[in-house]
Amino acid sequence: MEGETPALHIILHNPKIPQNTGNIGRMCAIIGARLHLIHPLGFIITDSKLKRSGMDYWYKLDVVHHKDWESFKKSPLAPPLSRIWLLTTKSERSLWDGKFERGDGLLFGAEDCGCPQCVHDDLAARRLKIPQFTPELRSLNLSTAAGIAAYEAMRQIMRT
Repeated sequence: MEGETPALHIILHNPKIPQNTGNIGRMCAIIGARLHLIHPLGFIITDSKLKRSGMDYWYKLDVVHHKDWESFKKSPLAPPLSRIWLLTTKSERSLWDGKFERGDGLLFGAEDCGCPQCVHDDLAARRLKIPQFTPELRSLNLSTAAGIAAYEAMRQIMRT
C-alpha cells in the first residue's frame, strides 16, 4: 500500500484518545484511506485500547507517522497543502460545500483543542465544518466527525 496514492488521506494532528484513533484506523482500512498520525500522540501506539477499537483491521491499515506538522508537510506520502481540507468548528463554510477529489486529505485536530494556529494559517482557505443542528452543543466526537467527512468525500470521489 505504501507508495500508492490512496483515494483519500485521513490526517490526525496530535490525537489524544486511543479509542478514537483506533476507530478511525478501522474506518481507513475499510475505505482504503491512508491514515497520517502527526505526533506527539496522547498515547502509546501499542496501547491495548487502540488495538481493541481497531480490532483485527489494524494490520491492513496504511498508516504513516510524522514527527510534527512541518515534517508532515515535507513528506512525499502526504498530500500537498492545496489538497487538504481542515475540519474545524472555526469555519463558516460547510462540509457540504467541499468539492472533494481523489487524493485529497481530511485533517482533524486533537480532541480537546483542535489544531494549532499555524495549521489554521496554512489552511485558512480550505477549512470546513460539519453542520450542527443543535448549536448550543460544542462538537461531535472525533471518530464520528471523521466518519461523516470521510464518507462524504468518498461519495464524491467514487462518483467521478
